[in-house]
Amino acid sequence: MNIQSFENTHPDIAEGVFVHASALVIGDVTIGTDSSVWPFTIVRGDVNSIRIGSNTNIQDNSVLHVTHDGPYNPGGYGLEIGDNVTVGHRVILHGCKVGHHCLIGMGATVMDGAVLEDKVLLGAGSLVTPGKTLQSGYLWIGSPAKRARKLTDEEIESLEYSAQHYVRLKNRYLDVRP
Repeated sequence: MNIQSFENTHPDIAEGVFVHASALVIGDVTIGTDSSVWPFTIVRGDVNSIRIGSNTNIQDNSVLHVTHDGPYNPGGYGLEIGDNVTVGHRVILHGCKVGHHCLIGMGATVMDGAVLEDKVLLGAGSLVTPGKTLQSGYLWIGSPAKRARKLTDEEIESLEYSAQHYVRLKNRYLDVRP
């Protein structure tokens, strides 16, 4: 089974969500309406919580995890992803916060305590180091991620388009399910 409880905590998955049969969702995970989790993705809310907003897509081979409450991380780090977010293929999100209307490029890594404000475009392969905040309205690239330039109006519109494209795509997958 690809949706599993952990220590009596079961994922809370809203109406209209698509979780591919090869993806794995475990424990204290909430997924908002019309979101999608694509093949071979792991969403592991075992030692802290994961909250995924509405109209958000987590693409193939991504890993979403958290940090436990302990002496070196008081309170730990949960993972929060806002609404209308596109998480590209093979992304690692670990104990961070992603605002609304963001796009995280393929192969990027976002580490504990990092914050992506609303309307951030994070380039493919970028590394966001622990505790770093990426300001809204900019393209961030590199390892470590640095602010490259202000987003154009067209790029900001494309963030919404990407999220809505994946809502339409997951609906096509749900339409063919038995």
